[in-house]
Amino acid sequence: MKELVLKKCSKCKALVEILEDNGCEIFCCGEEMKSVAPNSVDASVEKHVPNYEINGDKILVKVNHVMEDSHYIEWIAMYSDKKTCKKFFKPGEIAESSFKYIPGSTIYAYCNNHGLWSNVVK
Repeated sequence: MKELVLKKCSKCKALVEILEDNGCEIFCCGEEMKSVAPNSVDASVEKHVPNYEINGDKILVKVNHVMEDSHYIEWIAMYSDKKTCKKFFKPGEIAESSFKYIPGSTIYAYCNNHGLWSNVVK
């Protein structure tokens, strides 16, 4: 299954999605960018793990999270071997999106303060 590979700059916080990971180092602000590993267990008061409901051939992905100017879900994505979809959000919007139901795909949510979170679609 295709996985999301992200690198983040520790100085300017730039985020880069790697489409084909061949192990090369990527630099930003004079430093090597660090890999971003997804979390999958919510241990904080805020909710980050993307949840989904199956409705026919679609899934509705939701993240029950605050959407304030300083703390919000920037995007939700769905990755599978055949398809990649992503929806971006702004503060004040509701963090939810509908994607094609693909069993075994992985859904991701990215919080501007707490990073990457994931869940596997059954």
